[in-house]
Amino acid sequence: MFKIFFMFMGLLSLPLLAEVSLEQKIGQMLMVGFHGTTATPESQICKDIKKYHIGSVILFDYNPVNKNEPKNIADKKQLKKLTSQLQKCSYDGKLLIAVDQEGGKVQRLKRKYGFYGKFPKASDVVKMDQSQIKSTYVNMSKELKGVGINYDLAPVVDLDINMKNHVIHGLGRSFGKEPKTVAKYASTFIDAMHYYGVLTALKHFPGHGSSVGDTHKGFVDVTNLWNKVEMEPYRLLNKKADTVMVAHVFNKKLDTKYPATLSKKTVNGLLRKKLGFNGVVITDDLQMGAISKKYGLKKTLNLAINAGDDILLFGNQLDPRKIVSSKKLVTTITSLVKNGAVSQKQIEKAYHRIQKLKERL
Repeated sequence: MFKIFFMFMGLLSLPLLAEVSLEQKIGQMLMVGFHGTTATPESQICKDIKKYHIGSVILFDYNPVNKNEPKNIADKKQLKKLTSQLQKCSYDGKLLIAVDQEGGKVQRLKRKYGFYGKFPKASDVVKMDQSQIKSTYVNMSKELKGVGINYDLAPVVDLDINMKNHVIHGLGRSFGKEPKTVAKYASTFIDAMHYYGVLTALKHFPGHGSSVGDTHKGFVDVTNLWNKVEMEPYRLLNKKADTVMVAHVFNKKLDTKYPATLSKKTVNGLLRKKLGFNGVVITDDLQMGAISKKYGLKKTLNLAINAGDDILLFGNQLDPRKIVSSKKLVTTITSLVKNGAVSQKQIEKAYHRIQKLKERL
């Protein structure tokens, strides 16, 4: 009896669907980057989180506007305070606070800010024994949780199949060539993150390991390089994955018109229908050259939502001249819904998936 009562009370404390405005459902779909080492109630980011129910933020250490100042991460104490302030701005205390923390070159919590900062890259992790690997990633998870970060945009499950690949192979970000091996190490990573309640993202679907270009800089065509074996880690980790991040790679064999992130055939067709992934799909940064050099904001948002992406990432990191406000993102998507280019049903689906994900926190 008491159990039913408390369950009922728990349901009452959640915002009822009818009470959540279209703008706030759209806000839940956004992951935004911002400049600032604090998030006081007067700050723009706090106001945006409150007003639009922004679902997630992404934090960076490097400040592209002022190289002498940190963007969001200065030291442990400051970061812990920042994440606490951010959560207080959110309506549910379940704001997704994300960083890229893989190990090797890709770790935002660096030694110079007082963090451990020496977590190994994937290609070195595979040389360790299983208990070492587990403790490595549990320690990484503990450090993230300790400063209030609850979403790690990792692990990389790209296959190391192209020695000319600078972005994956060159930086040692892959666990290997074999899908089962990659899935095994990625599984250990996910388990370790879950130990301290940190969510994860498999990346970069449908596979970035065969590419030679860098989607940060521009258009990357993998039509003649990509192999369908690159999707195998996603199939193997289908039930375990919290979220999947989609890459901006273009593959004529999968979609003759659009790169993976903006492709309904790739996200809704391959990832959801063929591989059966029903969780949250997050885009790679939609301000990366592969997208921003080819599509305007309105077209990007239209295609990404219709493709089946749930979280739309705008890091406001790559080009200080192209910072996009939360207000602009929300109003643009709202107008797409109002004019029928994006169906409200698509927004509802994404909203529900994101709420389900947040229940895991």
